[in-house]
Amino acid sequence: MPQIAQIVETYASQIFWLLIVFGLIYFGIGKAMLPKIEATVESRDRKIADDIAAAERAHALADETEATYRAKIDAARASAQKATQEAKAASALEAEARVKAVDAELATKTAEADARIAASQAQALAGIEDVAAEAAQEIVSKVSGVAVSRDQAVGAVKAALANG
Repeated sequence: MPQIAQIVETYASQIFWLLIVFGLIYFGIGKAMLPKIEATVESRDRKIADDIAAAERAHALADETEATYRAKIDAARASAQKATQEAKAASALEAEARVKAVDAELATKTAEADARIAASQAQALAGIEDVAAEAAQEIVSKVSGVAVSRDQAVGAVKAALANG
């Protein structure tokens, strides 16, 4: 068959050049471009690994900072509660001292008032005794017509007041 015999003669040189071109492309890409691509991939992998490590360090630092922050907040809260309790205790002591001072002042005023009342009562009783003695003298003189001395009238009034 002449068509098949012709294939080898016609296409032999084309197949030869095809193999040469494919070989050049293979070795060109394999030797020149592949190392650049591998270097780029390795660089990207290294960059990603470095970024991940930096993120982990930043995360650890953030956790440490947060722990420090929380400790300071807790210490400040405890300090504020302690100060509040101390202020409450001081206020309670101050209020108690004020109450005691007012109680003492009221007790003094009450004692003074009791003394004034007792003095007024004694003065009033003395005045009542005098008035009662005079009234008794007049009543006895009008009713019985007998004159009673002032001392007798005062003695009778005192005896009557003592018996109730």
